[in-house]
Amino acid sequence: MAPIISVQNLTKTYANGFEALKGINLDVEKGEILALLGPNGAGKTTLISIICGIANPSGGKVLVAGHDVVKDFRATRGMIGLVPQELTTDQFETVFNTVSFSRGLHGKKANPAHIEKVLRALSLWDKKDNMLRQLSGGMKRRVLIAKALSHEPDILFLDEPTAGVDVTLRKDMWNVVQELRASGVTIILTTHYIEEAEEIADRVGVINGGQLLLVEDKAALMAKLGRKQLILDLTEPLERLPDCFTGNGLTLEAGGGRLTYDFDADNEQESIAALLTRLGENNIHFKDLSTRQSSLEDIFVALVGADK
Repeated sequence: MAPIISVQNLTKTYANGFEALKGINLDVEKGEILALLGPNGAGKTTLISIICGIANPSGGKVLVAGHDVVKDFRATRGMIGLVPQELTTDQFETVFNTVSFSRGLHGKKANPAHIEKVLRALSLWDKKDNMLRQLSGGMKRRVLIAKALSHEPDILFLDEPTAGVDVTLRKDMWNVVQELRASGVTIILTTHYIEEAEEIADRVGVINGGQLLLVEDKAALMAKLGRKQLILDLTEPLERLPDCFTGNGLTLEAGGGRLTYDFDADNEQESIAALLTRLGENNIHFKDLSTRQSSLEDIFVALVGADK
């Protein structure tokens, strides 16, 4: 099956010569959740803006369900919902009317039942008659999400959707995302909350300096680049490790009171048991031990740091 989004050698250079995107290639499958991670200025929003038809590329092309986003703008834009970072809303309109109006802008017939469903899902139904200027920042963020869902899009872009909002909204948002994915909607999100990407995404992409460093299945990425560590707090500090432990993943931390051991999770029991036996044979004893596995945040920091 062809990908629902296909980004092919996409570049974007601004008039001042700044290269925001440098040859991006990316396929997104129908019904998946893809998380794009990257620091500020990495190119995430530029990439989303081009796919959504808000900005024009300098080179390459983007296909949405086989349609070119530049040549077939009307066809592609109707398939896409976008929740931008900025809180851009009509301050003197009611919640219900502004969400309904957004549906009409995409050429869809009025459907009050659908608008009610969306507002209820985002805990906005009791605010439906309030003007937007009466809402808190978190509530206005919910309205942006409702507007993006008003025309029943096949693809939903969430550009930092939970930045600066409360925990309740985040919970509501991810419940809605899971329901949308179950119904076949494709979701691409950018976030600074890496734990959210780790929890909800099927695949993770890391972008930095306008380049897509990798796109991997989340579980495969964790297995390939994540580490497991055994941490041993020693009974007596060591001045140095015996030579027989050199080069096997064992490190003596500063102060000599702790050992860390990087090991293969596939042979966890065997490798740890062998290490503990060898330590005992060398009269090295510990008072406490624990294990730690790399998180997606550790992997992200390592990748972005290596790309600098």
